[in-house]
Amino acid sequence: MIDRAEVQRVDDERMTADEQKIDDPAPPVSVPVPRPGPRPGPRPTAGPSPHQVTAPRSDPHRFGRVDAAGTVWLISAAGERIIGSWQAGDPDAAFAHFGRRFDDLSTEITLMEERLTAGTTDARKIKANASALAETLPTVCVLGDIDALAGRLTGLLEQAGAMIAADRSRRDEHRAAQTAQKEALAAEAEDLAANSTHWKVAGDRMRVILDEWKNITGLDRKTDEALWKRYSAARDTFNRRRGSHFSELDRERSGIRQAKERLCERAEELSDSTDWTDTSAEFRKLLTEWKAVGRASKELDDALWHRFKAAQDVFFKARNAVTAEKDTELNANAGAKEALLAQAEKIDTSNHDAAKAALRSIADKWEAIGKVPREQSAELERRLRAIEKKVRDAAETERSDPEAQARAEQFRTRAEQFERQAAKAEAAGRTKEAEEAKANAEQWRQWADTAAKALTRRS
Repeated sequence: MIDRAEVQRVDDERMTADEQKIDDPAPPVSVPVPRPGPRPGPRPTAGPSPHQVTAPRSDPHRFGRVDAAGTVWLISAAGERIIGSWQAGDPDAAFAHFGRRFDDLSTEITLMEERLTAGTTDARKIKANASALAETLPTVCVLGDIDALAGRLTGLLEQAGAMIAADRSRRDEHRAAQTAQKEALAAEAEDLAANSTHWKVAGDRMRVILDEWKNITGLDRKTDEALWKRYSAARDTFNRRRGSHFSELDRERSGIRQAKERLCERAEELSDSTDWTDTSAEFRKLLTEWKAVGRASKELDDALWHRFKAAQDVFFKARNAVTAEKDTELNANAGAKEALLAQAEKIDTSNHDAAKAALRSIADKWEAIGKVPREQSAELERRLRAIEKKVRDAAETERSDPEAQARAEQFRTRAEQFERQAAKAEAAGRTKEAEEAKANAEQWRQWADTAAKALTRRS
């Protein structure tokens, strides 16, 4: 837009040289006679110059008059009003002078119209300038279609107002959309702060929300500050919850570490024990407690587990070595008893005394051999009892009462041996072995009773 001050300055320069030719006017406004020669143009300004803009021109003679006293009158729809006094020179010069001033004013309006249409200037600035220009129309000193200028300014104000309203609507829509985005981010942050326990994922999302937040602009300051307070408060709440969680987790892990260290110490105390049965049970109990305690940090938990397992391995390696040695001995005993059974199965039962002596010798060796593997014990004893029964049955008809009495006594002795064996096993905590010995004792006791009853029937 043409700077009105610049236009006024050019006109003032033009008028200064001519003021000497003008008498004091009778009307309130004194107007100079234009200076001969080319009129100076305005200094270059940004945007199109008045000489580059085609503005509608008006015939000053149609819209004004100069009376005989030199008073210059403007004719408009509102009537006539005095705009100046021309005291010297041709009246046509007055029309030309005030016409040029009208053309400059028209050109200024044209520039504003073109810039508004092109969108090169803020519509609010154009509206302000047009409004200010419209306020000068009732007193401006020009000759031309002033009503047309007023109409153009009215249209310019309406167009600028519509553009301002449209721009305001766009800004309002943009502001509403940007506000909605920040409200959604604030609500998401508040939800994360109140409910999320996926700390890493939620923490990463909180940082992304902040990055997205920085790229959202155009909100009014009050709303932006209120939403920022919501996000900031949510972030603080989340950080406090996360900090509290990890503090509690550290306390829990510290308790777990201490508990597992105590279990390690107990396992290390038991690692040298040779009480295989009770210590094995105690290690099973420690392992159950270990699982119930929970987990510390992975690195610490792995280190404590290696320590616990090392103590456990010391004990079970020693126990397994002893067990292997014992198994070797028991298997050897089983082989020896198998050999005795093979001898016993070959006893000649036709000679009762010889058979009895041979069986007694085998029984003594049998007892001297000792224990065999548990899974073979019952079968070996069954086979020996079968051989003893075979010898007894063969001698039944030949045996005298004293011999029957000796047999019954032998059965009782055998039962007593198993009873002592059961008592010894029970005292050592070998429950299953004690039960087997008791069963054998009971069987031999029944045979002794049966033999005693047979003697009673014979007598």
